[in-house]
Amino acid sequence: MATYEHVLYETDAPIATVTLNRPAQMNALSRPLEMELHAALDEAAEDSAVRAIIVTGAGPAFSAGYDLGGDRPEQERRRDVLDRWVQTDWRHAQQMLHIMELPKPVIAAVNGWALGGGFWISLACDITIASEQATFGQPEVRMISNSSFLFPALVGWKNAHRYALTGDHFDAQEALRIGAVNEVVPHEQLMERARAMAQRLALVPPDSVRMNKLLTIKGLQAMGLRQGLEVGRFISAIVSSMTDAPDVEALYEVQRTEGMRAFLQQRDGPFIPEPGGPRSTPAG
Repeated sequence: MATYEHVLYETDAPIATVTLNRPAQMNALSRPLEMELHAALDEAAEDSAVRAIIVTGAGPAFSAGYDLGGDRPEQERRRDVLDRWVQTDWRHAQQMLHIMELPKPVIAAVNGWALGGGFWISLACDITIASEQATFGQPEVRMISNSSFLFPALVGWKNAHRYALTGDHFDAQEALRIGAVNEVVPHEQLMERARAMAQRLALVPPDSVRMNKLLTIKGLQAMGLRQGLEVGRFISAIVSSMTDAPDVEALYEVQRTEGMRAFLQQRDGPFIPEPGGPRSTPAG
């Protein structure tokens, strides 16, 4: 068994549990965490004793999305910006496909915040069970960023655009209504329910599970899912490179000079109260 720093990997045959483990950062997706998550998924896929995989998060979040803590160069050539985002967005698309194409079923146990890239992980899993405390969203679109084609592919154009074009938060019940999750359970029952589902999957012959999962994923890809994600990769790179628009540049200037808290307040403050989640109630 490999040793990991940013995820916890546990096996209790027939279940492997991978826990994103940066709780102080709300399990923000750094590059090392991404690498370890996918390495742990591969380790579980190769373990003959494992029949199902659960992915969850430590602390109050499943994952708050991609880590925004890195410095943004003040001077960077346009071609370098574009090249960096082409590589980044290609990796993101490949990682979602990696989860979907694993030979074993993956259950997302969403225990809290699932934003941005964390939300995408939950979408890519075969079955998603949400705590009643879960909150979903892609607030990064408010600073010029991309959604994922996987979102409208699962929930439909109208439902996706309600949230992909605003970055608004939505709660677990709304996620259930639009089809982004399979079920919502009391918070304290989340892992129990996820393990029960994994045990149920383990009752089915593994070749049957593998082939029926393959049938679904390859069928969706034949219908255009892979092409949609590939097109999304290039559009996402262009979107992510459009950071010199006056309103967006002002946001990044706040991040550079006043820090992350001020940046998030500037970006998200005008949208509070949110439609769902902990920030749906006006302060005071």
